[in-house]
Amino acid sequence: MTRRRAAIPLAIALVAGTALALAEAGGARAADSAVVLAYPDIGGTRMSSSVTLQQFEAHIAELKSGRYKVLPLGRIVRALRAGEALPDRAVALTFDSAHRSIYRHAWPRLREAGMPFTVFVPSERVQPGSTDYLDWDELRAMAAAGVTIGSQGAADLRLASTAIDRVAADIARSTEKLRHELGAAFERQPMLFAYPYGEWSAAVATEVEAAGYVAAFGQHSGVAHASANRFGWPRFLFNQNFGDLERFRTAANALPLPIRDLVPSDPLLKENPPALGFTVDPIVGKLEQFGCFASEQGRVLVEMLGDTRVEVRMPGAFKPGRARVNCTMPGPDGRWRWLGIPLFVPKGS
Repeated sequence: MTRRRAAIPLAIALVAGTALALAEAGGARAADSAVVLAYPDIGGTRMSSSVTLQQFEAHIAELKSGRYKVLPLGRIVRALRAGEALPDRAVALTFDSAHRSIYRHAWPRLREAGMPFTVFVPSERVQPGSTDYLDWDELRAMAAAGVTIGSQGAADLRLASTAIDRVAADIARSTEKLRHELGAAFERQPMLFAYPYGEWSAAVATEVEAAGYVAAFGQHSGVAHASANRFGWPRFLFNQNFGDLERFRTAANALPLPIRDLVPSDPLLKENPPALGFTVDPIVGKLEQFGCFASEQGRVLVEMLGDTRVEVRMPGAFKPGRARVNCTMPGPDGRWRWLGIPLFVPKGS
């Protein structure tokens, strides 16, 4: 087997979107994928966790341009699980953390635009009289109008670093509260989960599935597609620093970069830096312009083993906490194939 090393181009090309598309066998493969967008807050002051109203309105205007099909997240999940075709550029909108801005700013604008969305709720944040977070009357009003309400646990825990029995209890407490407060509006929808802070482990995902949820989402960039683990589907997260219209277009037009045989398979790292590798689906075409970037390490070396096996060589260990590796390559029609690999480093490792 021939081994070759490849130097990787800088990530700025991802946002600029100026590279010419590669010709690919099998087309865009958009029918079994969808882009899920995530917002923690709308119109808030924290640049790291909120988009401005101007940014959000620009995103809505782009989605109304006729290029996209905004669908309920539950419909996308059902289609991906059942192997049913989705429209090209299928998009779902989601909101985390139960900020009141979802009710005050996002809902009126999306209702006017006729766009469905999902709210993931850390149930113990929902309290009457709060100036910052939703209350149950507001959630019931949205649910009655067709907004999907999903769980983000109860106590907003960092699940990957929490004892697994406490994780199970937190998920159960949240599910019971949502059922109690929302009743039939919760029961008639697919049970969907989002990991707080985008952190989870294989053991956590097992607990989410055991609790009856049909899919779970992180906060790592990438495209949800049928062949990926549905308890680790990605979402593109937006804030003021990463909420400009150019990045939004790049994300909303993204295509999947399907892989298999990922090592390590558990986001919770036992070895740091990890010996990271995976096999790329041949449908994506030639990998000459394939590149990977690691948190706080920038461009990293990629070693190709044959035509489809990728080994990613990190120059150093990750800091404790969240980390990720993003891999991309040009796709058809000026679009980008995008893969995000979430990682979590325990303290003391």
